[in-house]
Amino acid sequence: MIYGSEALPRLTAAEEQRYARHLALPDFDVQAQQKLKAAKVLVVGAGGLGSPLLLYLSAAGVGTIGIVDFDTVDLSNLQRQILYTPADLGKSKAQAAAQRVQALNPHVKVRVFETALNAENALDIIREFDIVADGTDNFPTRYLVNDACVLAGKINVYASIFRYEGQVSVFNYPLPDGKRGLNYRNLYPEPPAPGTVPSCAEGGVLGVLPGIVGSMQANEVIKVITGIGEPLVGKLFLFDAASMSARSIKLLAQEAYPITALRESTYYCTPAQLEVPGITMATLEDWRTENRAFQLIDVRQPEEFQQKNLGGLLIPLGDLLENLDKIERQIPVVIHCQSGQRSKEAILMLQRKMGWGHLYNLELKGLGLKS
Repeated sequence: MIYGSEALPRLTAAEEQRYARHLALPDFDVQAQQKLKAAKVLVVGAGGLGSPLLLYLSAAGVGTIGIVDFDTVDLSNLQRQILYTPADLGKSKAQAAAQRVQALNPHVKVRVFETALNAENALDIIREFDIVADGTDNFPTRYLVNDACVLAGKINVYASIFRYEGQVSVFNYPLPDGKRGLNYRNLYPEPPAPGTVPSCAEGGVLGVLPGIVGSMQANEVIKVITGIGEPLVGKLFLFDAASMSARSIKLLAQEAYPITALRESTYYCTPAQLEVPGITMATLEDWRTENRAFQLIDVRQPEEFQQKNLGGLLIPLGDLLENLDKIERQIPVVIHCQSGQRSKEAILMLQRKMGWGHLYNLELKGLGLKS
């Protein structure tokens, strides 16, 4: 239990009616609902896991919900990310999710952090909340969330999914002796070696799986807030949708893994993300002839662009991350310089920092563009 009974916010008559099925539960009294109203929960990632998390936390009456996500809605998201519809394609996930959450429950306050979580901003964002629900889909952010929760003294309700399987646990939980429980690094001290774990894009994921696992994750958040039931502290819950089986593993008793500072992980989860697909000028001309939609970006310097260019959008390599809003997400993006080196660096940067696909390096050697 992380909330006492003192100074809890009162429920309005409308809230009592809205949450009547909660209040009818054994052991779930008005104080439990008031604790939900007082709670501040940060959801990192508004994707597959974040969708059921945000919907059910909002419906349950969590008073303040934070949403961290920098991505936009892509057509391939709609197979599992039930927060969104085709009308949301190209929109900010954080903004679209906030609108849906607010529409579902107007009693809930929503805070939007339309940014990528990193070592510079993680502690500032996380320290404003009581609990962090980790709905991320990549190892760098997952380790960053864990480490920031340990340093800020916040509970980390963790979940992950892959293909047909999911995991749920509760990390950094306050123990009766005043210490904190195990954290994610007790389970996995360091990220796996590059190339050993494919991403969801490469390995696939069953569309209903994040709905099932994300709902379990929301359940753990509600249990932690209300003090009802037994949260998955010191345990890892494993679910297999293919065999419809589940089991709970008790984690080895040990001291919490020590975290002394935030550090950016240099691990990126798939070999596919480290590959830079190329495209020839002939293929690009075929795309133009076929009126195929694509975006062409030149990452050279302005003076090089002025001397000769291919008519693409100029975004110098050093300014790339400051101009993400200018890069299309729904169509192929072809990036070029002259030698192909700066454009390769640009693609790797977007893959690593943002997880973006549909990026192509244009082969331009010998075409007379200054490199």
